[in-house]
Amino acid sequence: MKEYKPFKSGKVRELYDIGDSLIMVATDRISVFDQILKTAIPQKGAILNQMSEFWFDFTKDIVPNHLLSCDTKDMPEFFHQEQFQGNSMKCKKLTMIPVECIVRGYITGSGWESYKKTGEICGLKLPQGLLESDKLPKPLFTPSTKAEIGNHDENISFEQSIEYLEKFFPGKGKEYSEKIRSYTNDIYRKCADYALARGIIIADTKFEFGLDEKGNVVLGDEILTPDNSRFWPLAGYKPGQGQPSYDKQFVRDWFKSHPGNASQLPQEVIDKTIGKYKEAYELLTGKEFK
Repeated sequence: MKEYKPFKSGKVRELYDIGDSLIMVATDRISVFDQILKTAIPQKGAILNQMSEFWFDFTKDIVPNHLLSCDTKDMPEFFHQEQFQGNSMKCKKLTMIPVECIVRGYITGSGWESYKKTGEICGLKLPQGLLESDKLPKPLFTPSTKAEIGNHDENISFEQSIEYLEKFFPGKGKEYSEKIRSYTNDIYRKCADYALARGIIIADTKFEFGLDEKGNVVLGDEILTPDNSRFWPLAGYKPGQGQPSYDKQFVRDWFKSHPGNASQLPQEVIDKTIGKYKEAYELLTGKEFK
């Protein structure tokens, strides 16, 4: 049996090159504020993978995606091992567009902190008098650069994203920036409306895109998981305060209250986090997580 080694490891995912395609493995690692913690969250990778699979299918009418298969029988024998079951997907090879496409539907997190100081989010002026967790008049597209592990992403304006992408794709910066902005807004609107009907508010999220062999823009990486999105329960939603969440906020809160200690998460935080991930998965997909 041929063995494979990942050619690239991200904060959470590992990529394996199998020749004509890639195997993307969602690990149980967890990162907060761009730092990978030493404690893993069991079953997290499988939930992320299966939730992404659901959303890729749900949004394929808007933009093609990189998913080929989540069934290990379609992968080399090496990936039939138990460690890859449920948390690996076979994907098309893409040339990634080095911009994270962040979309904000509600004012929270760093956006709320910025608004309190300047009345803006990422340079975009907002109406006066907004409360924390308020729904924004319309979703905001706030791109950022894609930093290497250990470095921080940098927020940039839409105009800056054109200049930035022009360096990587001469003559295509404006075209690609406009396409990824349009796709980001369309995906968010469709998925946010769907989630709201299932009892979940998608406060904000981020998408990543790449180019296939024909130069078409394709949705890649993960999509609308508790790792890259803020999910709030609709029941009890009340502007003017922070909201309970289905994401890794338990881990963020613990990390902020224990600066410099990334070695061991308490079991209570681990259990609450995976419990929320499962709850979100089951509400959104209508299926029991197995």
